[in-house]
Formats: sequence, structure tokens, C-alpha cells
Amino acid sequence: MLRVGVVGVGNMGFHHARIYSELTKEGRVELVGIADANFERAKEVAENFGTRAFGDYGELIKEGLDAVSIAVPTSLHRQVALEFIENGVHVLVEKPIAESVESAEEMIRAAKKNNAVLMVGHVERFNPAVLKLKETISQGMLGEIVTMNAKRVGPMVVRIADVGVIIDLAVHDIDVMSFLADSRVKEVYARARNVKHPAKVEDYALILLGFENGIEGVVETNRLTPHKTRTLNIVGTEGIAYLDYINQSLALYDERWVHEAKIEKREPLRLELEHFIECVEEGKKPLVGGEEGLHALEVAVRALESAAKDEVIRLG
Repeated sequence: MLRVGVVGVGNMGFHHARIYSELTKEGRVELVGIADANFERAKEVAENFGTRAFGDYGELIKEGLDAVSIAVPTSLHRQVALEFIENGVHVLVEKPIAESVESAEEMIRAAKKNNAVLMVGHVERFNPAVLKLKETISQGMLGEIVTMNAKRVGPMVVRIADVGVIIDLAVHDIDVMSFLADSRVKEVYARARNVKHPAKVEDYALILLGFENGIEGVVETNRLTPHKTRTLNIVGTEGIAYLDYINQSLALYDERWVHEAKIEKREPLRLELEHFIECVEEGKKPLVGGEEGLHALEVAVRALESAAKDEVIRLG
């Protein structure tokens, strides 16, 4: 049975701990402990889930973990992940993989050197509606894909202040579009600015993506909209697909029919963690490994560069 832990139990880390606790009760893993710099928070969450609390993640490393979820601020991803990897622990790090391309590359090298699984928490990849859409595209039901249009908007989140909406939010859609297009981004053009976020990071962005296989993508994201919207539309030569991430729904329209996909709704984060455990146990390559996380981050970083320079940026 895998011995697992969680570092960082803010909003996202709390849910990692919750799901590992459920999996512990099912006999799938053993949740050894959770660590957070805010020890009172760590104790509170640990009590909820019947595990041990640590104020220093270094102490958690000493507990002989097999795998760990890292959900600390983005600026700390590299530092924390490297310490676990170099101690032989398999790592799932929340998205984005790191604060810079260089840090992400260092994490990937360390994982290869230490034969460790490095998975990146792009949870939307595990949304049942996204997986159904991938299947639909593979079956040719939309014909050849022409354009993809994503909208990821919602109210202000002041607690996220170390990165703006491009790296925090748009990176989800960059990754999902690359997955669905089965292609990497070759060029990016973005407009972004700060409207009212107190940290002065960008809270609005519009991003145009050009993929290597000719597909075009548009991502609109902000922290200015009073209600949360998470949608993706894909236009193909034979029809159009409308996906809603929140409702886990998918509808396909062609010239004659409207098709509502049958989708078994499940929690994407649980599916993600189950996949991580499976990769560790069976030595499988993660659906979203370090290289995929690096690509999404690099595109996001180039989008920021594009917005600053007001020009198209080519990758590679």
C-alpha cells in the first residue's frame, strides 16, 4: 500500500487530503500526514482526516513516503518538489508546474535522474466531459477541427496574488486545447491588463493560439465576472461541440441532429489522484507529465511576453 502525504493544505491541498483520506478508508493508500507552514491549519485538517500534522515538510519527507501531492504557492513548487524527488518520492505538483520554464526543466531533469513520477495537476484533463470530447474527436464526429474557443471567467480571488489569470487560469485551457488538438502551440498573441486586482497582476486576458497542425484557439479569462463560467466550444468541418466544465456536459450539433453526450459525472480531482496512484504503482507515464506541464507553462509565459510587447511570439 502506498504511503502518501500532502504539502500545503489551502483550498486545493485540503481536497487532496480529503480524497487521500477516502482512499485510505478504502484500503488503496495510507495518508501518512500533511504539512503546512501554518501549523494550526495543518493540525485542523489532519484532525478532520485522521492523520498527522507537520509544520515543516522536511519532517514529512522523513516519514518514508512513496508519493506526495504538492499544493503550495507556485513560487515554491520547484523547491519543495526537488526535495521530495531527490529523496525518492513520486510527486504530483499542482498546476502550473513551476513559476518559470527554467524551474520546470530542472524538476523534469531531477525526476528522470531519480526515476520518479512527476505529474502536474491539470485537473481539467480528468473532467469526464473533456475525456468524452477527446473520444468524440478521435471518432471523427466533428470532422477536422478548425477552431477552439474557451471562456474561463469568474469573480475576484484576492488570495491568489503570486500569479495573474494567464498562469493561474488560462494554463488550464492551453493544456486542454493541446490535448484535444493533439498538437503543440507554435505561436501566441495575447492582450492582458490589470483592472482592479490589488496585487497588480493581470486579471483579464484574451489569448490567440496557433497550433502546429493548423488549428486555432482562443482563450478568454478574467477575475472580473460576478459568476463563474467554464466553457469550451470546438468547431469542426462536420459540426460543433459545446462543453461545460462545471456541469460536465457535452452537446454536439451537426446539420441534422443535436446530440447530448451520456456522461457519468465524477469528481475530476479524484480521477486525477487515482491516475497518479496507478502511475506510481505500475510505473506508467502520467497523462499530464512534466513535459506536458512545461509546454502549458511555456505558452502561458510567452502569452505574458506577447501582451507586454504587443506582438506575436513564436515558440521553439
